[in-house]
Amino acid sequence: QVQLVESGGGLVRPGGSPRLSCAASGSIFSINTMGWDRQAPGKQRRMVATITSGGSTSYADSVRGRFTISRDNAKNTVYLEMNSLKPEDTAVYYCNAAGGLGNYWGQGTQVTVSS
Repeated sequence: QVQLVESGGGLVRPGGSPRLSCAASGSIFSINTMGWDRQAPGKQRRMVATITSGGSTSYADSVRGRFTISRDNAKNTVYLEMNSLKPEDTAVYYCNAAGGLGNYWGQGTQVTVSS
């Protein structure tokens, strides 16, 4: 089992630059890819960004160039640096981890972009 705990959400003004963190614990040896999904009100959950254990990254078109995913393997933590936030970035952001033991998700952290 893998446990994921997100932090760093909250109310952010448009143009803001918060950072989300996700700490993994448990069977972390099994993790290969980590990432972030988000679910906006009334919409399906969608991938935001992923990063492999080797550091390869991928991004949704809607956030590419504004968000940066990074990973500290020594701390078993993945980060999402978000820049130039827009109201349409408002969503619950979920950390996820995938590997040999399956796929795991955190409880989610709310990010609300509003003036």
